[in-house]
Amino acid sequence: MRELILSTLIRLRHDDEGVTLVEYGIALALAVTIGVAALSLLGGEITGAMTAAGTAMPD
Repeated sequence: MRELILSTLIRLRHDDEGVTLVEYGIALALAVTIGVAALSLLGGEITGAMTAAGTAMPD
């Protein structure tokens, strides 16, 4: 039983698949956070530019 536990721990210690998944999750969360922040900061300017463009168009 002890050998089974030790071999399982050694196998899990050398398994990098879970780490890669965590890294992808962190990168995705960071990208989403930056995207939301950028849209929040630029939202007013984008709205103003679209309004100005709509006003400048002939009827």
